[in-house]
Amino acid sequence: MFTGIITDVGEVVAVEEKGSARHLTVACSYPADSLPLGASVCHMGVCLTVTSLQSGSNHTLITIDASGETLARTTLGDWHAGRKVNLERALRIGDELGGHIVTGHVDGVAEIVSREDRDGTAWFVFRAPRELARYIAEKGSVALDGTSLTVNGVKDDTFTVTMIPHTLAVTTWGDAKAGDRVNIEVDMMARYSARLAEAKAGGY
Repeated sequence: MFTGIITDVGEVVAVEEKGSARHLTVACSYPADSLPLGASVCHMGVCLTVTSLQSGSNHTLITIDASGETLARTTLGDWHAGRKVNLERALRIGDELGGHIVTGHVDGVAEIVSREDRDGTAWFVFRAPRELARYIAEKGSVALDGTSLTVNGVKDDTFTVTMIPHTLAVTTWGDAKAGDRVNIEVDMMARYSARLAEAKAGGY
């Protein structure tokens, strides 16, 4: 479980194809002794398991494996060496919940329709997959590339988000541009509310 508050920006340093799966090595700034083998780390919104660690002079190398299902549902299939990735470690009991509950189970891939920069702040318009659009509500929460964000407005299958200078500086969003594909996870409460409404309407 995560909160959508990015705590590091890592870099993909190696990608190895394993049949329908992928084996990746990511450099991060988390101390190696703070990440046990098997730890869950959110990579651009995707919860992935640490399978090995190696401590370097100024970074830690971690390896992760992605299944064919993960590659099909996320942007991970597009990742290459040199790709910057938003990282977040798993939430611990007692940690501050600064964003919203994020599971790391990506629902699909959205697209940046446009970006407008105003005085250091960026205004984004995204297009969500049509089957997910109904879960996105004005002033609700959404996780995009692992980042907890507030929805400003919704129109059909598009929605707008504003990012402050701090977010742009400490995540990969500073380099984001129109046409980019991003991982999207809708708010868990919105999903369950919709399911309850459907069940009630169906009489079960």
